Amino acid sequence: MIQAVIFDLDGTLVRSRRLRAQSYALAAAELGQGTISEPEVAEAYREVAGSSRQQVAQFLLERFGLENAARNRMDAYGVNTAWQAFVQIRMRLYATMLDDPLLIVKHRCPYGLDLVIWAREAHYKTGLTTSNYCRQAHRVLQVLDITDEFDFIATSDDVNHGKPDPEIYRLMAHELGILPEAGLVIEDSVAGVQAALAAGMGCVAATSEFTAAGMHASGLLPARWIVEDRTALKSVVKRYVKTKNP
Repeated sequence: MIQAVIFDLDGTLVRSRRLRAQSYALAAAELGQGTISEPEVAEAYREVAGSSRQQVAQFLLERFGLENAARNRMDAYGVNTAWQAFVQIRMRLYATMLDDPLLIVKHRCPYGLDLVIWAREAHYKTGLTTSNYCRQAHRVLQVLDITDEFDFIATSDDVNHGKPDPEIYRLMAHELGILPEAGLVIEDSVAGVQAALAAGMGCVAATSEFTAAGMHASGLLPARWIVEDRTALKSVVKRYVKTKNP
């Protein structure tokens, strides 16, 4: 029986994957010193959206031949690898974006946010997991005015291993006081769905233009639990819950 609905943040409640793609594109353009097209980088990001920072950074550095340029920034950021320097540049630019509340509001996901309210009104426990750091996550939640809508919030600061490792969802089950199978996760990425399923939870995928193709290709979920039209998200979730709570 479903007792809790657990939400991913990026791509599920806020279209931050677009912002992330933009921040990676800006970082690559900075390293490339005008030789790289931002739209080209943003398009390449689609291939690895939802992967770890290391995987995304290494992929983009290799794709656009930026390893040497990033290596030259290692000392400035006090890191030991080119991909870490690239991530630090990206994080600086992303933090600047999050300082603009209007930008966050512009990128909110209304149907995901509506589902949060529905879950609260239906008296389910609610949780939020994110690969963002705590400060970043709470900044977004504060701007969207939904911080108090969750019984527990887990960020990358709270775990040793990020998605697709199930650690963050096992932590969520523990903190909500439920068995894993009593949790329904709303995710948008392949890595997030892998983490939820590995933790023993159910999952509905609310995909975006960055994640839809990869989600269908992964075979992780039946097509009926993959939502591309966000207007149908609540009805799909209700149908899923009905199958578990007859």
